[in-house]
Amino acid sequence: MIIADHHVVGEVGFAAWSASDAFEESYLDPEVVVRVKHEFAIFPSEGGAEIHVAELDGEIVGWGARENAPNYVSDLWVRPDRQGRGVGRSLLLHLCDVIAAEGLRTVRLDTHAKNFGAIRLYERCGFAIVWRGFEHSKAMGVELEKVHLEKMLGRP
Repeated sequence: MIIADHHVVGEVGFAAWSASDAFEESYLDPEVVVRVKHEFAIFPSEGGAEIHVAELDGEIVGWGARENAPNYVSDLWVRPDRQGRGVGRSLLLHLCDVIAAEGLRTVRLDTHAKNFGAIRLYERCGFAIVWRGFEHSKAMGVELEKVHLEKMLGRP
């Protein structure tokens, strides 16, 4: 990914977040929406995350990121008009392969507890829910019901 792609990554992430029907009323608060859009816009350029993009016909249609821990997938976003076509699955399995190649034994991620489509995808890719509860979202400034998922890599 080149620097010129940073804005596209932010746009794809925000579009996917905006299109989700998994979230509470707090997601409709205009201040939350502005805050989240800003977070997506600055995320690629902050330099703390390793971002992997999916392209179709030369266009970025999804992306995944590793941030905060070597085995943690912090983000997985696919443009709404490209969802359900295997882009998210390909990105997630690619990230799992990268993490496995580094010799790590598990992959972790989390999502909103009502994001049933994402949870279904993660479970189909071998993840299992290991925790459910409430966490404060720094980016959104609200409490969210979340699930943490984990996948074992290779042989135990």
